[in-house]
Amino acid sequence: MDMDKTLRETDFAEIGVPKKGKVRDIYDLGDKLLIVTTDRLSAFDVVLPTGIPDKGKVLTKLSSFWFQEMEDIIGNHILETDVEKYPDPLKKYGGQLKDRSMIVKKAKVIPVECVVRGYLAGSGWNDYREKRSICGIPLADGFLESSKLAMPIFTPTTKAEEGHDMSITYNETVDLIGESLAKKLMETSISIYEKACKIAEGRGVIIADTKFEFGMLDGEMIVIDEMLTPDSSRFWSIKDYQPGKPQDSYDKQIVRDYLNTLDWNKQYPGPELPLEVVDKTRARYVEILQILTGKGL
Repeated sequence: MDMDKTLRETDFAEIGVPKKGKVRDIYDLGDKLLIVTTDRLSAFDVVLPTGIPDKGKVLTKLSSFWFQEMEDIIGNHILETDVEKYPDPLKKYGGQLKDRSMIVKKAKVIPVECVVRGYLAGSGWNDYREKRSICGIPLADGFLESSKLAMPIFTPTTKAEEGHDMSITYNETVDLIGESLAKKLMETSISIYEKACKIAEGRGVIIADTKFEFGMLDGEMIVIDEMLTPDSSRFWSIKDYQPGKPQDSYDKQIVRDYLNTLDWNKQYPGPELPLEVVDKTRARYVEILQILTGKGL
């Protein structure tokens, strides 16, 4: 893999200094935003020094695909993804922006991460084992790791600028943003998840869980950030699915598994990744793009 093609940082001096997330660089264009999805990869809340080539392109293409699929449920923030149609000041950066950026509407972010779970995995499985509940939602005895739930559940978290998001109950969500908006977030999140599951299952993929972000624009709620990508969702193969153990997922689990073999305290700075781990991780990202959209890079 040609690591020279990896875009970890952007520096578009003429546009300004970006607000940097773990993966995305966001430039303020006045009445709109430019979001650039880099190839940065975070694990255990630490951005690693090694990027994954083309990861940003996979996330952008998948988000665009899902935003379009869900337009009958909710509008989204995309204005333009074709760099040829970007404003002139951006065109000189076209090589870096192509396939990994979007110009979006400026919305007021709702401070809740909207997590929907259809299966017991990750922190949801840990909570179930300890408390037989997730985010205050009681669950029956007898579930195994990776078991399918009777129906999807809404398990929101706070939206942390740094570090871990913290799980909150639905009632705490109501306290935070009001009952009407909390209900709309829950219902919309579950509707998107259920439609996405039908589409994905038709292509041999289980969406175990996912998270969404929403914003308000001109009094309307829209979906923002990313949608149903390997960074925000757990994708499993239907043919390999077997409850009672962790599943092999189309995401950065390869990286997490490698890091867990190291003597690393999960603090910044993280270790460099070997080329073999980078190549395998990139292949997983590209594979899920191909499976879900029918198109490669």
